[in-house]
Amino acid sequence: MIGIIGLGLAGSALCRRFLEIGFEVVGYDINPVATNQAKQSGAQVSNSPKQIGLLSNIILLSLPDSAIVDLVIEGPNGLLETISENSLIIDTTTSDPNASAKLAQRLKKYKIRFVDATIVGSSTEIENGSAVLLCGGPKKDITENKELFAVFAKQCFHMGKNGKGAQTKLVVNLVLGLNRLALAEGINLGEKIGLNADMLLEVLKSGAAYSRTMDHKGEKMINNDFDPPQAKLAQHHKDVDLILKLAQQIGAPVPLTVTHEKILKMARLSGLGELDNSAVIQTLRNVSNKEI
Repeated sequence: MIGIIGLGLAGSALCRRFLEIGFEVVGYDINPVATNQAKQSGAQVSNSPKQIGLLSNIILLSLPDSAIVDLVIEGPNGLLETISENSLIIDTTTSDPNASAKLAQRLKKYKIRFVDATIVGSSTEIENGSAVLLCGGPKKDITENKELFAVFAKQCFHMGKNGKGAQTKLVVNLVLGLNRLALAEGINLGEKIGLNADMLLEVLKSGAAYSRTMDHKGEKMINNDFDPPQAKLAQHHKDVDLILKLAQQIGAPVPLTVTHEKILKMARLSGLGELDNSAVIQTLRNVSNKEI
């Protein structure tokens, strides 16, 4: 049986995907609405991470941040109270890489295997099995579980020791987020000078400016289609904060990301945080150059 802790957008997509393939799944989330939806999909539900540890020795985490990961594993009613030796925890959370590496070291004392296996892809891509997985941890743990990873990921990259999967995800999210912001900036400029936005998007897709972001987010931006979200703007803002923290630690310049963070902060302050991350275009539509 597969255990899944965290049944938000990504976690619920993982749950549905494993059920579709034929796995038995037990899920937990602090939100009763999320657990009820998982139950309706065919999963068993648990009342605590501790209970998940009793029922499964392969557990996927899909949580908001590293602090909650630590709490779910090591806190009251956490996994460590019941999980058996040699169990595997697969953390798909976009976490602080240093926190992931330290957690993996602590779990070694209990003979618990830990892989930071961050996901590149939307909840839709997870559910149709076309996401990409970036893994950090012992090579053996990743190689032995490639068939499991292949349930929801078309490619699995072993990036190195624990924490390297999380680091790679931050680099990917840096580029992806800036692609999305560049698209929003271009569409907004085109709209303000009177171009037909649909035709402009077609032009952008046809040449060297193309990125896959245009396929996923272009029409959303043009049509103000931000709810329900594929991935929340607030969650990406959290990722950008982690990117800035990592860059500061190693002294790497990230001037575009500094500006990106300011725009995301403005977006959240204006109430866009729970909407799709393509809603960043609304901030550009509503502010002047002097405000950024």
